Amino acid sequence: MRVYYEDTDAGGVVYHASYLRFMERARAEWLRSLGYEQRTLRAGEDLGFIVRAASLDFIKGARLDDLLEVSVALARRGGASLDFAQEVRNGANGILHCRGLIKVACVSGEHFRPSPLPKRLLAEIADVC
Repeated sequence: MRVYYEDTDAGGVVYHASYLRFMERARAEWLRSLGYEQRTLRAGEDLGFIVRAASLDFIKGARLDDLLEVSVALARRGGASLDFAQEVRNGANGILHCRGLIKVACVSGEHFRPSPLPKRLLAEIADVC
């Protein structure tokens, strides 16, 4: 993804909270690549995903107009949660800008209480973790 002006601080360096948005988008695309859209899970199964914890290490600031690559690796899966190890790198030279561990919980869309991950999703990711 490209770094836009809105992603940066006054100095043209990516603002720290922007890395969370980049990682969120990458996780959403990862889920979509498995055939699951968050909107469909919410409407059809009353399920949603919420971030319950995030730990980020900022290595080197990315800058305006940089093209970034954001990785998604499943670090752990539970019955109602997933932990993702993610990295944000410069797409041109591979420089690591930020790494994070993001813990996501599956919840019922109506009550926001923990809910088991769909069995078919667990089956698809079983060999990943």
